[in-house]
Amino acid sequence: MIDILPLQTVFPDRRERRFMTRRTGIVRDNRYLRHGAHYMEPETPRRLEAIYAMLDTAAMKEKFIEIAPRHAEVEELKMFHEPAYIERVAGTTGKKRVSLDPDTETTEESYDTARLAAGGVMNAVDSVMSGDCDNAFALIRPPGHHADAGHAAGFCIFNNVVLGALHALAKHHLSRILIGDWDMHHGNGTQDAFYADGRVLYFSTHEFPAYPGTGRVEETGCEAGTGCTINVPLAPGAGNAQYVTVFKRILEPVAMHFRPELILLSAGFDIHEKDPLGGMKVTEKGFAALTRILMNIADACCGGKLVAVLEGGYNLSGLTESVKAVLLEMRDDTRISDEDIGRMEQAAENRQDPVCERVVRQQKPYWPVF
Repeated sequence: MIDILPLQTVFPDRRERRFMTRRTGIVRDNRYLRHGAHYMEPETPRRLEAIYAMLDTAAMKEKFIEIAPRHAEVEELKMFHEPAYIERVAGTTGKKRVSLDPDTETTEESYDTARLAAGGVMNAVDSVMSGDCDNAFALIRPPGHHADAGHAAGFCIFNNVVLGALHALAKHHLSRILIGDWDMHHGNGTQDAFYADGRVLYFSTHEFPAYPGTGRVEETGCEAGTGCTINVPLAPGAGNAQYVTVFKRILEPVAMHFRPELILLSAGFDIHEKDPLGGMKVTEKGFAALTRILMNIADACCGGKLVAVLEGGYNLSGLTESVKAVLLEMRDDTRISDEDIGRMEQAAENRQDPVCERVVRQQKPYWPVF
């Protein structure tokens, strides 16, 4: 059983924040468009072009603090990735098209762009940890959560969220980090990175069965990380109600016991109801609700410190509107109420989905909250 003292803090008085907005940072840079600029599908530069265009509309412009990215140093990449793999990716520089795995290819500037993605997440972490921003969203590509120490996978080259977490542990001397992952696909690379590491709690909801085939309930960690991997495999068709219920009934009590000092989020939008790769039914309101749950946990445990990192999402309108909903929630321009979240939970209860009970049975030996 994971032995952490019960949480003593409480959620901030929401009446005090009624007329306040948070300082939300964003990482954006047109250099992220260079990776796969000529042909890549479905993880195309158009994804970020659409998001950036949304940020430049009158309704969104100048709302956010821009965080300049930087290139991750090779030594920083080595915190997780094997030197031979880094060299392999570096060797693709200037080459029109190189296959790293059946789903992942590089173009002339992919190595440079992937380093910029990892460094962008690190700078977002630094901005939040220093208090320059209250929270942040790294709107970057290529995505990262499938990348393992020595392999690319699933459009991912370097594992941005893993490198961000390791950077936070090393530079900011943290002891407990929560990584949430709501992407449609299980973040196998992230799970592998921290499977035996009790400093990082990895929580994943994902469509199952689906690529990459990992993320079963029984995968709970090992050695010092036993109980610090929580997988919630969901059947195709899960929507707002199921996701909110899982976050409220499983993630929230565990996180409040774990007391993270920073929350990182692998924010994949391929669970959107319009996404061509997935079978999930989450809407913009659902993404806002999940964001609010994470923000409430962050408020209670770590002064609101939350950094989201873009992963998947391949329907441009669904991706753009969902990112907008998340950003507005992060900034407190909108606030999904407890009543709305409660109504979503009630809808899931009416469907009698047994996944929560399965996960609770598996995790009960490790978490006294169950």
